[in-house]
This record gives sequence, C-alpha cells and structure tokens, in this order.
Amino acid sequence: MATRDYYEVLGVERTIDAAGLKAAYRKLAMQHHPDRNGGCDDSMARFKEISEAYSVLSDEQKRAAYDRFGHAGVNGGQGGFGGQGQGFADVNDIFSQVFGDAFGDVFGGRGGGGARQHGPRRGSDLRYDLEITLEQAYKGSDVEIAVPTTAACETCEGSGAKKGAKASTCTTCQGAGRVRSANGFFQVERTCPHCGGAGTRLAASDACTACAGHGQVRKNRTLQLKIPAGVDDGSRIRLSGEGDAGARGGPRGDLYVFISVTPHELFERDNLDLLVTVPVAMTTAALGGEIDAPCLVSEACDGRCKAPVSVPAGSQTGKTVRIKGKGMPHLNGRQRGDLVVELFVETPTDLTAHQKELLQELAASLGESQTPRNSSFAGKAKRFWADILGSEAPQ
Repeated sequence: MATRDYYEVLGVERTIDAAGLKAAYRKLAMQHHPDRNGGCDDSMARFKEISEAYSVLSDEQKRAAYDRFGHAGVNGGQGGFGGQGQGFADVNDIFSQVFGDAFGDVFGGRGGGGARQHGPRRGSDLRYDLEITLEQAYKGSDVEIAVPTTAACETCEGSGAKKGAKASTCTTCQGAGRVRSANGFFQVERTCPHCGGAGTRLAASDACTACAGHGQVRKNRTLQLKIPAGVDDGSRIRLSGEGDAGARGGPRGDLYVFISVTPHELFERDNLDLLVTVPVAMTTAALGGEIDAPCLVSEACDGRCKAPVSVPAGSQTGKTVRIKGKGMPHLNGRQRGDLVVELFVETPTDLTAHQKELLQELAASLGESQTPRNSSFAGKAKRFWADILGSEAPQ
C-alpha cells in the first residue's frame, strides 16, 4: 500500500514552520488517539500514520531529505511506520515529546522515566510565619526562630538501615523505581508503590529503629534571622538551604519566612510614611503654638521619641503637619518617609462657672469673620431650607 504524502497526512502546506507543524500534529493526535476512540483499528492506523509523518517533518534533516527525495530519502524506499534505514521514533516518545511528560505517562510515554526517581532528591521548601512589632520593622532586629523540619537521622546517617544492614533490590520494580501496567495498546507508568521510587527495599528487621527506616526524623531547628529595617507586612525572607532535608543525601530545600507586622496603638503605616493623630487644646489650635508628637526611636531621632510640631493659629481638626525624615526607612536604601501628624482639636470639658463666663464673653465678642466655615455653612443651610420649605424657611 502506497504511503501518503506526509504534508497531506497532517493537512499542512509544505512551507509551514515548526510551531505550526506541532500545532497541527497536536490537534490530529488528540482527535485520532485510539484511547479516545475505543481502541478501534482505524483510529490506531490513522494515529500511526500521523505520528510517522510528524516524526519525519519535525526533524530538520529528515524533512530536508524528504522534501528532496520523498519517502525514499527517509526510509530507503520502505514505506510505512517503522521502515528500514533511518527508522522512526516510538509513537509514545513522539506523543510524550509534544504533549509533555504528564500525557506521556497517561498514554504510555516514557516522559517521567524511572531514572528521575533514583539518586538524591532535593528536600521540600518550608514556610514560617513570623509576627514582629512596628518598632522591629522600623529599626531592624535579630530574632531567634524554631522551625520544625526534617533532618537526616544521625543514628543511621540517613540510610534508614541498621548498622551493617543493606537494602535489597525491590522485587516489584526490579530496581527501576517505576512500574508499568498495560491497558490494551497503551501502558501507564507510575512510581513503584512498594519502594517509593528508590528501587531498593529494607527488610523490617534491618530498618533503623530511630527513624523506622525512613532515614529522616522530625526535629526543631533553631535559626538566627536578621530582619532588615524597613520590612513591611507581607515581606518574605528566603533562607537558602534551611528547609527540609533531601532524600538519599540530596540537598536541603529553602525556608521562606513571611513577615506580618502587628498593629500599633499609636501609628499607622502608609508605605514609608507614619501617620499619628495628636490631640490639641482648643486654645493652642486657636492661638497657635508648639506640641510634641510621638515618633519611633532611631538614630535619626537622636535617641528621643518626641518630635516638636508647630501648630498654626486657627488650626482645625483634621489638619496635618508633615515632619520630613521621621517615617519608615526604605528597605533597600537610605531614603526615609515622613511622620504625618493629624491634629484633633479638643473641646474643654468640666468647666467651672468662671470659665463658662469667660467663654460666653468670648463667644459674644466673636464675629462671623472669625468663624468663616460656620458662616459659609449657615448660608448654605438657609438656601437649602428655602428650597424645601419656601416662605416657611427659618430665619
């Protein structure tokens, strides 16, 4: 039976590039894969034909020979899949190459090969959540943390076996670390369930009693962590090689420390700025003056935790005063944010009779020009009432 033109088999032009060729093969391979068509003979034959065409056209040298000499240039005149001469790749290898190792395992490819299971394996990465104060984030800090991790068993030095005992080849996978099960035309490959991919097994009597043959034990590791000044809530610090121990002598994983900053009773953080609300006496707000605002202690504060704030005369609640360089330090530089002080004007309470008389005299002496916001509000309110009530608006 004559072999069809490979470009015709894949339904592509002869000028198609590698990406387009791969896309065409993916589409046809998924459509005609026997496992998706009940394993019928027609689907199997079509799938082989598609894979044969792709195995040639995806190889630059084979494609060049095919374009010049046709089928004779790639298989010595022997048409069909698996002909003599150059020979073709296994259909499962092609399918695994195009669709990835996961598809290769499911449909019988060798993508996940047993070799990956042998030898040392890197340990798992770990996460540690650390809560710090705003002061620690402001100045930086050295803290000690206890991290639960896996470590190589000291008794058996990570081998999992008693002294002098040796593991024997796993009889289930014959040392391959992986087993295959047939399902008609296809094979499914998975990690050996009896040796866990190691390829060897220990007799129960030969297992190390300290680690029960695992070669690893759980223990807390005490680490010194340097928190840089300026860290923010959600910052992450990576400690290379401080994660779980690797299997069979593999390297340790990494430890990721996630920082959370506890809320402060005085300050709120806004990027590099620190926000603080400070009460101001009514007289100071009216006449102007100077108050002290709290700030976090650092070298920039010369050891003091107070910053002088000038209150302009006539200040209202909500007015802010910005003090340069008294905020949070930048994590990766010398820049600092500002301390933003919000004024809260307090009304005096528990007045004596004499104090009330003085305030009444003050109120009588104040004109509308000295309370511009109240005058403006009164005008707006009168217009509102007039619109609603008409002639009945209050005077």
